[in-house]
Amino acid sequence: MAGNSIGNIFKLTTFGESHGKAIGGVIDGCPAGIELDIEFIQNELAKRKPGQSKITTQRKEDDTVEILSGLFEGVTTGTPIGFVIKNNNQKSTDYSHIEDKFRPSHADYTYESKYGIRDYRGGGRSSARETACRVVGGAVAKQILNHYNVTVNAYVSQVGEIKVLKHYSELDLSTTFSNPVRCPDENLTDMMFNYIDKIRKEGDTIGGIVSCIVSGAPVGLGEPVFDRLEADLAKAMLSINATKGFEIGSGFDGITQKGSEHNDEFFCHPGPVEGLDNKVRTRTNNSGGVQGGISNGEDIFFNVAFKPVATIMQKQRTINKKLEEVEIEGKGRHDPCVLPRAVPIVESMAAIVIVDHLLRNRTVKLIIDN
Repeated sequence: MAGNSIGNIFKLTTFGESHGKAIGGVIDGCPAGIELDIEFIQNELAKRKPGQSKITTQRKEDDTVEILSGLFEGVTTGTPIGFVIKNNNQKSTDYSHIEDKFRPSHADYTYESKYGIRDYRGGGRSSARETACRVVGGAVAKQILNHYNVTVNAYVSQVGEIKVLKHYSELDLSTTFSNPVRCPDENLTDMMFNYIDKIRKEGDTIGGIVSCIVSGAPVGLGEPVFDRLEADLAKAMLSINATKGFEIGSGFDGITQKGSEHNDEFFCHPGPVEGLDNKVRTRTNNSGGVQGGISNGEDIFFNVAFKPVATIMQKQRTINKKLEEVEIEGKGRHDPCVLPRAVPIVESMAAIVIVDHLLRNRTVKLIIDN
């Protein structure tokens, strides 16, 4: 199986299965001399881990990360950073009923067809359990971004038809993780929570949108043609389990505008920036901070659509390995809505992409305080 790595210079490779002994990864290309805060990494994992509230899966995992290499006295050495997270709460018997059945909208059939074998315990490699490794990589990337004064903030902006109508600039993004829904609009948090809980009690699931903002990214990130910044962000986001859509800036809403309405006009903002007399800005940001595949210095903002979780506690029709029509019903511990736990994953993948492009951009230098 290929495709277990992301990044060009700053590269994350993950390994492990949902019900194996452990999951883990290797971070290659991390600059030397960065003091890593392990507690910060652990706190990021706590935002993603299961069992946080009644609207998330009740699987109990400590998600304690163990750094195996790449650090000396808490400082990165520039060598590969290896890490593992042990699986402590597997209940493989919860999946014995689907050993020979293909669950609707899961990876069961495609994995079986492609490889001739599959780990049916929680989906094996296709399980969202793997995303804990991405959060570790993202937590390291975020600490590198601190040296560039770049921040990444994601939040739940829509659950089903309940949608945040305020622009992100009107929200206090520091409150996102203060509630179990991960929504910074206090007028909607209870409504979203109660709706997800209602869906859970019905044995069903629901999807929605996670929005993300990257602030402070310099001009010049991204390469024309195939390595456009938004293309790499799209690939990173669509590699996350249950994602079905990506849009940046005005996205699909932009098709309703004329060019005269959509164009982001430039102007010079007074104030010296790195030797320049003026800073180039845009009056609007329909481009989402990226033009021609290259960052323009404005906020990079995008939306990621997540489908309803495929495992539902209701009877459905499917087929088994013998191609016989059978009935199936979900069992065990599953999220009725993936969105709350997806927020730190979206942030992590965005941080990994931005750091990779920062390190690829030879015109931007990493400054480490001694």
